[in-house]
Amino acid sequence: MGDLHILEHHTPVGRTARYYTLGLAGAATQEVWLVCHGYGQLARYFLRRFAPLDDGTRLIVAPEALSRFYLGDPGGSHAKARVGATWMTREDRLNEIRDYTAYLDAVYQRVLAGLPRAGIRVFALGFSQGVATACRWAALGAAVVNDLILWAGRVPPDLDLAGAAERLRRMRITLVAGATDPGLPPGAPAEERGRLAQHGIPSEIVTFPGGHELDADTLLSIARRARALAGPHPKP
Repeated sequence: MGDLHILEHHTPVGRTARYYTLGLAGAATQEVWLVCHGYGQLARYFLRRFAPLDDGTRLIVAPEALSRFYLGDPGGSHAKARVGATWMTREDRLNEIRDYTAYLDAVYQRVLAGLPRAGIRVFALGFSQGVATACRWAALGAAVVNDLILWAGRVPPDLDLAGAAERLRRMRITLVAGATDPGLPPGAPAEERGRLAQHGIPSEIVTFPGGHELDADTLLSIARRARALAGPHPKP
C-alpha cells in the first residue's frame, strides 16, 4: 500500500442546540443566570438545582452541551441507558471552544432580546466541567457578564488572563468549593485566586461543608449577597 494522504479539514455547519429556562421573563426580571452543567449531565436535570433562586425576579437559563453520549457500559444495550453531555474533549479542542462560545453568545442574545438590558444583571455560573466553559465564555464571548461564579472547578490553565484581565476585572468573580470535594484539593481555590490576582483580577472564595455538588444554601447566600452589593434595581 502506498503512502496515505490523510488531511484534516473543517467546515462550519448549522445545528439545533437545546436549552432550558426556569422562571418567566418579564417586567419583574432583575437577573438572568446562564448556568453551565458538568460533565455527563443534562441541562433539564441540572436546572432543577436552581429552584431556590426562582423567586419571580430571576430567569435561569441552562444551555445543554453540544455533544451527547450514553453513560454506563459502552458494550451494553443503550435502550434504557442514561444520556449525558460534554462541552468538549481534547480532540479538535480550539474549534470546540469557538463553537460553544458562539453557541452561548446566541443563547444570551436570544434570551436578552426581550428584556431591558440596562436593567438586567447577568450571571454566568459554571459547575465542574462547566467552570472552564463559563470562564472562557465570559472572557472571550460577546456577552456582558456582571457576575462570574466558578463552582467546583478551576480557571482553564490555557486562558490568556493577561489578555482578558481588563474584561474580567469588571465582573464580580466568586470561586466556590465544597470542603470535602474529592475532585478539588483544599488549596485549589486559593491557588486560583492567587493566579487571578497576579493579573489584577479580584475574586472571593466561598466554601461550604459538602462535596462535589451544588449546595442550595450556599447558592442562595451568593445570590443574595450579589443583589445586596449591586444596590437597588433600576425601575423598568
